[in-house]
Amino acid sequence: MRLLVTGAAGKVGQAFIPAFLADARFADWEVVALCHNRLIEAGARLSVVSGSLSDKGVVTDAMEGVTHVVHLAAVKESPDLVFDVALKGLFHLLEEFRGSEQARQFILLSGDCVVGHIFQPYDEPITETSDLKAYPGCYALTKVLEETMLEQYGTQYGLNWSTLRAPWIMEKDDFRFALDFGDEQFGGPPWGEIVDEDALRRYRQGRYVPVLRDANGDYLKRNFVHVDDLVSALLATIGNPRAEGQLFNISMDQPIDYGAVGRVLKDTNDLEPIEIHTPFHSNWLDNSKARMVLGWAPEVGLEELADRAWKYQREENDPRVVWYPG
Repeated sequence: MRLLVTGAAGKVGQAFIPAFLADARFADWEVVALCHNRLIEAGARLSVVSGSLSDKGVVTDAMEGVTHVVHLAAVKESPDLVFDVALKGLFHLLEEFRGSEQARQFILLSGDCVVGHIFQPYDEPITETSDLKAYPGCYALTKVLEETMLEQYGTQYGLNWSTLRAPWIMEKDDFRFALDFGDEQFGGPPWGEIVDEDALRRYRQGRYVPVLRDANGDYLKRNFVHVDDLVSALLATIGNPRAEGQLFNISMDQPIDYGAVGRVLKDTNDLEPIEIHTPFHSNWLDNSKARMVLGWAPEVGLEELADRAWKYQREENDPRVVWYPG
């Protein structure tokens, strides 16, 4: 068997490939890593193809002899790249895949941006059958279109597909810097948009942790998943006949409650919770289908996520870099 991994040099790809190669179930498989702006080193059972998904020739070369695809590559808030890379790239992959006699399974990594995560209200848990209500921006739009394109290839051509829909993916010290009031903040919301300038200046000078309130005044609940748990879900999906033609929510068993965040970090790191009111909505991404069908379960909850993030020490060759805008 031969597995193609796109976006191989990204956060998920760099965690997934070593785990895949170390898994005894896939000991006789080969891996092709498709990389664009960043490269990874080739090795035993691992070859590397460099180029853009928008280049049909590159995709054709990368797909040679491939039986399975794990499509991780994504374009964030870069409108000039959206159609050429995200949509044309997926189209190239699917056209090569459906025309191949070796093709077995195509797996797409999607995100809870397609259901709007904290930007859209839901009165019940978000399941795989919930309406698609993407938040503003080209990234969320591309994920809606990618999910739809893949499902339609299954309908039109009988292609064996599986989609994993993940929320905000955490690794290393991401969670710590998602809560940072300084210039090194990772992700959002940008504090300058919801906190006045004087208060933000004061927060940056002390040991504070933001405790967000939602549009109803309750503590905000937002969905997360650790990259290790996402990798284990991918491994559980590859070659799994029960995953054929299925979409799965891959998230923690329950969303992160910012009230609990404040309590945990006050107890473990002596940080003072600061309540911040936001216009966002609390949501619950229901992972019960993945637990039942895939036999998968997340291992990293709030306490473990916080503990890992605050204990993580970066080496000089592991700088904190945000590789994409937005």
